[in-house]
Amino acid sequence: QVQLVESGGGLVQAGGSLRLSCAASGRTFSTYAMAWFRQAPGKEREFVATISWIGVTTYADSVKGRFTISRDNVKNTVYLQMSSLKAEDTAVYFCAADSTNSRLAKAYGFWGQGTQVTVSS
Repeated sequence: QVQLVESGGGLVQAGGSLRLSCAASGRTFSTYAMAWFRQAPGKEREFVATISWIGVTTYADSVKGRFTISRDNVKNTVYLQMSSLKAEDTAVYFCAADSTNSRLAKAYGFWGQGTQVTVSS
């Protein structure tokens, strides 16, 4: 069982940066794959980035080169560093965790409540 709480969202100008954090609790955190998803108004939840328990990362094409996912297993925290933000990045960002590594939201059994990121143009 993993509990996840996101933070760090807010309002930022286009071209700016934000760092999202996901604080996790659970005895097996270090073995879980972690991911970030986002959901914009009127759209389905979409994959953003994933990181395996050993630190291998993947990214959606839409954010590759701009976003960086990382994890600190000692702090039980996952991060999403976002730079060169665009209006299209506006969404609620969710942290997710499970024992497998996938780009599919349905593969993740544990979710945070989300944090709003709004990018103004």
